[in-house]
Parts: sequence; structure tokens; C-alpha cells
Amino acid sequence: QVQLVESGGGLVQAGGSLSLSCAAVSLNAFSLYGMGWYRQAPGKQRELVARISSGGSTDYADSVKGRFTISRDNAKKMVSLQMTSLMPEDTARYYCNARWVHVYWGPGTQVTVSS
Repeated sequence: QVQLVESGGGLVQAGGSLSLSCAAVSLNAFSLYGMGWYRQAPGKQRELVARISSGGSTDYADSVKGRFTISRDNAKKMVSLQMTSLMPEDTARYYCNARWVHVYWGPGTQVTVSS
């Protein structure tokens, strides 16, 4: 059974940094999947934060460009999101997403940025 397991969330002060990781358990052909991070704040729709294609191309939401970096390690079947210069508006639950033949979601990890 495929599972995406996020880790690394927590509470951080504005201006701080956090690194999120997502392990793709039992996901065959991981290298062929596009991987992404989404977030959802209370009362808001889920939105794309960053994504990385199977070929390594990246795409970011305008709100996080220059502050967040997505990367992947195909050998370890992991995708990471390095977040710097965090702001209170980055507070949300962050979800890992895998997309190719099938689409998978993790349960999410909470990121809270205090002002």
C-alpha cells in the first residue's frame, strides 16, 4: 500500500526556517512521479506551494519564490521542502503529493509561524 509520510513540521518564529520531508513508502517507479507540496490554511482552499517534475524541473507559488526550495532524492524515494524567511501567512497544514498514473496524498504536517 502506497503511503506518503510527511515530517518536519512544527512551530517557528517569523523569519525562521523549517525543512519538511516526505517519504514515499511502497511507491514503485517513484522517479517517474511528479512530486509536490501543497498547503491548506483554515478556511482556505488547498494551494500548490512547490512541485518538481520527474525530470527535476521546479515550479513555485509566487508567494514562496526565493524563500522555499523543493528537491527530490529518487534513490531514497523522498522529496523535501526547505522553507526560509517564514512568515505568519505561511501557517498551514502542508501536504505531500505524488502524481503520475495515480495521485497520492499524505496526511499532512502542520506548520505554524508565530509573529
